[in-house]
Amino acid sequence: MRLFIAVILEPALKQALLDSQAALKKRGFSGYYTREQNLHLTIGFIGEYPDPDAVLEAMETIPFQPFPLTLSGGIGSFGNLLWAGTEPCPEAEQYVKRLRHALAARGIPFDKKKFHPHITLLRNAESRQPFADIAIAKEAMTVRRISLMRSDIGRHGAQYTELDAVGYEEGRSS
Repeated sequence: MRLFIAVILEPALKQALLDSQAALKKRGFSGYYTREQNLHLTIGFIGEYPDPDAVLEAMETIPFQPFPLTLSGGIGSFGNLLWAGTEPCPEAEQYVKRLRHALAARGIPFDKKKFHPHITLLRNAESRQPFADIAIAKEAMTVRRISLMRSDIGRHGAQYTELDAVGYEEGRSS
């Protein structure tokens, strides 16, 4: 089972990202655009792992407090992958640090690359056109829950399914 831990985005953020994808398409970029229902912010990539309950248990050990998530207003790239960045958020970085510690303590594998918060817009981008000038609306949301997700690859690309979540309820954190 291919697992990851993510923030599911609110509609206003998704719309800002869809608008930027439309601008990329208008500029002639082709490749694999992330579908609206798959737009998310990965905070922990597990990969192939057979026990989602163990991952959820690790997630549940971390006290959670809501934190802000704001799009940074521009597009970046890792090679031919184009993404939308987010503004720095120390609370999110601390949560990721605690999450990684909880996963490691239970022997759950995860991607140990430096956390660089981004939302994938386009994979295998093909174009020689510039994109740095394409703006993304600086939409924001308050993250109130973190989701354990499963990724299934099919004929029509990836399908992401929320398995469970941990989050904040007024008056208590979990």
